[in-house]
Amino acid sequence: MQFSASQIAQMIGGVIEGNPHTLVHSFGKIEEAGDGQLTFLANPKYEEFLYQTKASVIIVNESLELREKVAASLIRVKDAYSAFAILLETYEHYKSKELTGIQQPVYVSESAQIGEEVFIGAFSFIGHKVKIGQNVKIYPQVYVGDNVVIGDNTILQPGVKVYHDCVIGSNVRIHAGTIIGGDGFGFAPQQNGSYKKVPQIGNVVVEDNVEIGSNCSIDRATIGSTIIRKGAKLDNLIQVAHNVEIGSDTVIAAQSGISGSTKVGNQVMIGGQVGIVGHITIADKARINAQSGVSKSIKTPGSTVTGSPAFDYTSTLRSQAIFRNLPELEKKIKELEELIKEVKTQREIL
Repeated sequence: MQFSASQIAQMIGGVIEGNPHTLVHSFGKIEEAGDGQLTFLANPKYEEFLYQTKASVIIVNESLELREKVAASLIRVKDAYSAFAILLETYEHYKSKELTGIQQPVYVSESAQIGEEVFIGAFSFIGHKVKIGQNVKIYPQVYVGDNVVIGDNTILQPGVKVYHDCVIGSNVRIHAGTIIGGDGFGFAPQQNGSYKKVPQIGNVVVEDNVEIGSNCSIDRATIGSTIIRKGAKLDNLIQVAHNVEIGSDTVIAAQSGISGSTKVGNQVMIGGQVGIVGHITIADKARINAQSGVSKSIKTPGSTVTGSPAFDYTSTLRSQAIFRNLPELEKKIKELEELIKEVKTQREIL
């Protein structure tokens, strides 16, 4: 596929500087792109490549002031990064339209309802009374259990497992190896020291426009639902326990874990390797820095915490500054002790 600079500008609402008829056929990084490729500049650290790249069309911020002449055609937009993301999404949509039909061998229950323009890859399993919407892409070796509902335009990458009764919304993307609806970690301690399994009879609800990375585990609720609200983005290797609720547009980085029944608010940002205990609440727009251990509720919206156990970010910075100065403080204390000894000695002589 080829697109002209003017066609691209129309897609993203940009203004062209240069030849509007310049054609591009693929994407490239600004430091590596060649003739016929489209790239973008959003981070000022890469501005030097703007004057060196061989790319044919470059998307830039409208506020960018050029220091030198640029050979490529420029498309100025308010936010170059977001505009480029729109183009990549459009390109991917065109590619996915080519994938339709059911490969063999697969198992699709006779009671399953399959929408139009659906793709089901080889060695997949579609259980009883499953409902699959329009333009859904189910890649090879995906398991979809009984009574699962999958909304329009959703993509399940290879090896995804969706257990029975779970609900996946529209425009959801779940990456390879992720399990939706495995049993929550529920065991009742017995008097003899053993543990009795508590049946997990709830489900998982993933709302619209959610993206879940590879090899994540989203456990089903004991009763009710584990819920991932609309627009949430989860990185790879994340554990979400039973009855957890993750608010809309919340983002969670890799290797984080959230224990059972915790409620995470909207637009929360959680760094990598964060651990959160169960049965607490995280306020809207809270920020939890990487490797923090959250052991109690964060009640103030927009607050930032860090450390293990996590507490106020500003207080932590002060504590870290003191910690770094401990050797110097120790030296000063010893000097003061010596000075006090000298003063005491002089008084005794007097």
